[in-house]
Amino acid sequence: MACHTEALSWEATDWPQILALYDLLLCMTPSSVIRLNRAVAVRYVAGPEAALGEVDALAHDLEGYHLFHAIRGNFLLELGRQEQAHAAELRALALTGNQAEQFLLHQRIQQSGDEWSIR
Repeated sequence: MACHTEALSWEATDWPQILALYDLLLCMTPSSVIRLNRAVAVRYVAGPEAALGEVDALAHDLEGYHLFHAIRGNFLLELGRQEQAHAAELRALALTGNQAEQFLLHQRIQQSGDEWSIR
């Protein structure tokens, strides 16, 4: 969306506008993946607790989708729920075959302060 490129910085991104655009998109094309992406905008408008509630509502539809678990893990980590975040990110890691995504997930897991080894 152009809202990201128009902002002078990440902090200046117009998240309420992005959320409104996702709402319009959902009216035209309802899908669980669009709802998941919308939850990211919700995080920046209403906080991680509200966003996590929206993500958790998608668990049945997106259980096998790695980005569901990666996004959920990020929200859990923001809320200080490290063990649940770790489990979600390990699930995301197990579900993706993309090496770039695996690398990123490995980094996130290591940076989260967990001392468990990744193999």
